[in-house]
Amino acid sequence: MKEAMPRQRTLLLVDDEPNIVSALKRTLRRDGYRILTAGCAEEGLSLLAEHEVGVILSDQRMPKTTGVEFLREVKRHYPKTMRIVLSGYTELESVTNAINEGAIYKFLTKPWDDDLLLKNIREAFEYHEMEQENQRLTQELQYSNQELSRLNQNLEQQVLEKTREIVHNMTMLEISQEIFEHLPVAIIGIDQYDMIAAANKSADKLFGGRHGGCLLGLQAKEFLPEFLLDLLDKANTQAPPEFIQLPDGSTLQLWISPMGNSSLSKGTIIVVSPQKQSDEHFIQDNGLSG
Repeated sequence: MKEAMPRQRTLLLVDDEPNIVSALKRTLRRDGYRILTAGCAEEGLSLLAEHEVGVILSDQRMPKTTGVEFLREVKRHYPKTMRIVLSGYTELESVTNAINEGAIYKFLTKPWDDDLLLKNIREAFEYHEMEQENQRLTQELQYSNQELSRLNQNLEQQVLEKTREIVHNMTMLEISQEIFEHLPVAIIGIDQYDMIAAANKSADKLFGGRHGGCLLGLQAKEFLPEFLLDLLDKANTQAPPEFIQLPDGSTLQLWISPMGNSSLSKGTIIVVSPQKQSDEHFIQDNGLSG
């Protein structure tokens, strides 16, 4: 991020005596300030409305109003400015009251000491800039907190939506599992390592009698019937239904399909449906064909 160029320090001098203003400008110009001058309070307020001023140095004795009254007005409209009054010792009480109520940052006496004047003006600008930096950092912190709050709200909403999605998926999985278990056909899933990765109750009942009634986790080549193993070489493509005649005279209808068409799973799905007698056989046995 590109750093902003530092702004030039702008100082406003308010005094109705031109020779005093000239003397102040000669003293203060060595520090490189941008110096604005006004001969009365009204001119000073007009300049403040047009320019961003950091420090104001005002004479106490001016026509129509005093420096303290002028700086009190400045505080109401431009509270971030640093306000300094030049005053004689005879006006110390009124100036002290203004300092106590916060209208004035500090006062300097006439005649002034150049080095002390320069030192106080520098410190006033440093304090003003520190206040501006604190304000900027506070605004950035407030913005960061607001942004963090917004992100937290979005995160909470995303977590809530994800939780709802997980609950929905778990419910659908439970329903799917229940449907899978109660289908009237035997379903067997064999993974890429030749292990039976899925088998419903019908499959266990049909083929798992001699294995404790559960096929899950068994090696297919060790526990499935030979006629099923002979058909597994068709697993690379969708195989049409086949009818297998068993020694006891019953018929099995089989479907074989590779896994991975709609998931990341790899392996083979076998669907087996016991058939009492197919429609085709029924038609031929009863002489109903053309």
